[in-house]
Amino acid sequence: MADLRQSEIGESWVRASREAEDKVAGRFRMVDEIVEHNQEKVIRAFQKHKVSDFHFAGSTGYGYNDRGREVLDLVYADVFGAESAIVRPHLVSGTHTISAALFGCLRPGDELLFVTGRPYDTLHKVIGQPGDGTGSLSDWGVRCKEVPLSGDGSVDWDGVSAAVTERTRVFAIQRSRGYDWRPSFTVAQIGDMVRRLKERKRDAIVFVDNCYGEFTELQEPPEVGADLIAGSLIKNPGGGLAASGGYIAGRQHLVELAAYRITAPGIGGEVGAMLGTTRSIFQGLFLAPLMVGQAMKGSIFASALFDNFGFETHPRWDDPRTDLIQAIRFSSAEPLVAFVQAIQKAAAVDAHVTPEPWDMPGYEHPVIMAAGTFIQGGSLELSADAPIREPYIAYMQGGLTYAHVKFAVRQAIFDLSERGYVIRH
Repeated sequence: MADLRQSEIGESWVRASREAEDKVAGRFRMVDEIVEHNQEKVIRAFQKHKVSDFHFAGSTGYGYNDRGREVLDLVYADVFGAESAIVRPHLVSGTHTISAALFGCLRPGDELLFVTGRPYDTLHKVIGQPGDGTGSLSDWGVRCKEVPLSGDGSVDWDGVSAAVTERTRVFAIQRSRGYDWRPSFTVAQIGDMVRRLKERKRDAIVFVDNCYGEFTELQEPPEVGADLIAGSLIKNPGGGLAASGGYIAGRQHLVELAAYRITAPGIGGEVGAMLGTTRSIFQGLFLAPLMVGQAMKGSIFASALFDNFGFETHPRWDDPRTDLIQAIRFSSAEPLVAFVQAIQKAAAVDAHVTPEPWDMPGYEHPVIMAAGTFIQGGSLELSADAPIREPYIAYMQGGLTYAHVKFAVRQAIFDLSERGYVIRH
């Protein structure tokens, strides 16, 4: 792919980029206000719990009396408006973290009901099938159901009411769109869901998959009534510095149940050597509001620029945002693959590598992923991925700096044009 230089692309390309930035200036100011609010919230949590440099010391073995680990949990709980939290580098992915939370809350004979439709692809194997022998939820005798969303992307409340039974123990909400062409759910919408779900079954647990949503709004789901949330540290809250890990936050006894699943009953969150990761997790959380803001600005710019060139985007540049994900629809597999490859070529890491679709574990269709990241799989960093299936939609997310996303998106438009998939602006 050609380098994107003004002398090569001509004034029309520069003008298109400037027009997009001018169009989104008001949205950028709104993002800055969210960043400032969340930065203050994080700093005040650090101050409340008297975070000091001795909290960054590593621990080994059992990790008994690791005060840094204990304070990290307290800070996360305050930041997310929860009673309790557990934050550990031993949680290897968002899927692992969500799995630990669900297995902690559910018992054989219980029902898990996804009220926001079919969950993200990697959870399908966690749910599993009865008798599959994998130790999935279904294999353990947990019945898992899902209520498809209505045609407009909202919760089908009649369907939810029909699906609730005496066995329903956990209502699950996926905040982000996953691989769907639908709006992600705002915190206000989640608060309304919690209220309506509790009306249907007051003693059930409302669980929220919070991945990609942290710090994109002024509030988090526990602040509007969610009982339990989970997310990945190599997404938003890790700030681009956490090398691994996940967090679970919510009501104290539910977090304790999840901790028993992460380690073992009777041990829970009392042990777990941090192995030198505590400093980067603290510092990543400190930086997270700013980094998330940079990524949000990149997604808004991408939506505006691709819109200018006639592509359908979701959300549109002027839509409210509650996560990092920017979806772009293509006419066929070829421009879809070309876009993802272009994002890879604009990376600082592994720009020389050309991604190709492959049968990735946990996914039901071939997937192509651009991931030129410092942290493997770190999707707060700029990345893009897409299942190779109709409709042909690429999902771009992240970007530690707005300047990087801007560079990459302009590169992608230029490369698509060179291959004949874009009519010049």
